[in-house]
Amino acid sequence: MPDESADGVDLDSGRRFVVCGDNALARRLVNELVDRYGVAVTVVVPSLTDNHAPDIAEFAAESDVDPRPEVLVARRLTSEVLQRVGVRGAAAVALVSADDVANVDAALIVREFDPEVRLVVRLFNPVLGDGVATMLGDCAVLSGSEIAAPAFVAATLGDDTPTYLRLPDDELLRIASRAALDPATADVVCALADTSGPEPVTLPADEDSADLVLVRAYGRRRTAPTPPRRRLLRTARLVLGRRLRWALGATAAVLAVGSVLLGQARHLDPLQAGYLTLLTALGSADADPAGSSVEKVTALLLVVTGVALVPTVTALVVDSVVRARLAVAAGRLTDPLDDHVIVVGLGNIGTRVVQELHAFGLTVVAVDRAATARGVAVARELGIAVLIGDASSPETLRAASVSTCRALVVLCADDVTNLETALLGRSLHRASSGDAAAPLRVVLRLFDEGFAQRVQRAFGINHSRSVSYLAAPAFAAAMMGREVIDTISVGRRVLLLAELPVGAGSEVEGAFCAQLSRPREARVIAMRTGRVGQTIWTLPQRRPLVRTDRLLVVATRAGLAELLARTVPSEDPPPLSSNTAGTALLRLLTPPVARRSGTEAGTHTGADATDRPTVEDGL
Repeated sequence: MPDESADGVDLDSGRRFVVCGDNALARRLVNELVDRYGVAVTVVVPSLTDNHAPDIAEFAAESDVDPRPEVLVARRLTSEVLQRVGVRGAAAVALVSADDVANVDAALIVREFDPEVRLVVRLFNPVLGDGVATMLGDCAVLSGSEIAAPAFVAATLGDDTPTYLRLPDDELLRIASRAALDPATADVVCALADTSGPEPVTLPADEDSADLVLVRAYGRRRTAPTPPRRRLLRTARLVLGRRLRWALGATAAVLAVGSVLLGQARHLDPLQAGYLTLLTALGSADADPAGSSVEKVTALLLVVTGVALVPTVTALVVDSVVRARLAVAAGRLTDPLDDHVIVVGLGNIGTRVVQELHAFGLTVVAVDRAATARGVAVARELGIAVLIGDASSPETLRAASVSTCRALVVLCADDVTNLETALLGRSLHRASSGDAAAPLRVVLRLFDEGFAQRVQRAFGINHSRSVSYLAAPAFAAAMMGREVIDTISVGRRVLLLAELPVGAGSEVEGAFCAQLSRPREARVIAMRTGRVGQTIWTLPQRRPLVRTDRLLVVATRAGLAELLARTVPSEDPPPLSSNTAGTALLRLLTPPVARRSGTEAGTHTGADATDRPTVEDGL
């Protein structure tokens, strides 16, 4: 049968998929469309020499698919450019530039050319995204950083920390370690991966061997309470800077020595000597020509000290107060912290990760070299300490208290910079904590898969993720007209949680759910029936699928692509039989009937009895 999507996109008709962008996500998306789905792709890049455009052009030139991907160069996505690309009549158009405004502008132009073409738009701003998705019809708005952030957060908090997935009906699923669950109460939906070996095995055939599972979560997601901060101590340390503390200490030492000397010279008790010393230092002492030499020298020294120190201390106090106010206004770290998370790089993904970690109730220190970075304002609004500086500098990491942090998350755009910062942070942490201390947990953003594997082998950094690798499958599935609800990161691999409609006349119509699950490729975890939207978590064993059903599946990228081809509708589907639909509905809704003995069942014995729904059917 022809390969066609649920929205009527005929993949064999020669209609092309258009991708606009030259970043890492665009590169991964082109690879995903060509390698996984085998569709014709046209890529529009601003230049052939910047960002990932050379790699995209090289991939297009060396690709052995027919037709090969096309690469067009246009500095801006104008009406003329989009018309030349052929967006009118295209199967789908993806706008994945890092500029939200440019993506929205291009989406409006595309919609003017073709009101029906499917749009997939990358937007960071959620408010803008909701408006675009509502006004532009067949338009999917996705955020790569929002898709990838949970994977970085889970790696930061540890493998035993659950990652929550929210379904469209607001039901929660969570990813957790099987060892951390109570077998008597945990509602395990699916075995995700066996991570005991050097490489994780996703969707293993032996589900009992999986140590990472998908569990239904009831109620709202719980977040850890934010620990109280010692406001008084923080304020005192901030105002009383090091220079001011030295000045006050020197003043106190001079006054103490003067008090002792005056007390001995005039035979005064300590209280009277201290009182006279303060008056003399403040310029209120009377000259005593008949006094001893020690008394005269001490009085003269106190007067000179008072004249010099009073304006000095005043200037230092004013300077410390001003610095303190500026630091509080800027949200900078005001005193050393302990058991916190340092996030380096406040771009799109850094902003999302900071927000997620803050929602978990953790203390976060954010670092970026540019005060204009997107996440700086967001972090300050959340009350998170922000350091503006180069994180590859030891001074910056020491200022962030890297020696006492629980994790270092490096999310800059450059792989080499990320590795340099990670190695420096780990070295500083080891130097201050000692070799016997637990190693610093480091989470890296690395684009190149081969580079990430070599880093793991050479430096022992096991937690690295790629934003584009995590996000590209969701964008590709959205271009095919399918809904990817979320992604599940297993190491550097990714599983997709998707909802697939059963196409009219498709290969899976009339099949059973158990027949669609394949080890290491795809697993059906639930189904939604008809127009009512009822979700069935215990899959029926003897009820065939009908075209009004929708499947919730967890799949690898290759498994989802294969399952997509099996769920697409045929060009000329047979009419839906009312008897078939009615029988399926009755089988689904009929209450379970317990098995009875032959004498109790009367005439309902033999084959007739086995056709009745039972408790074992899970209906």
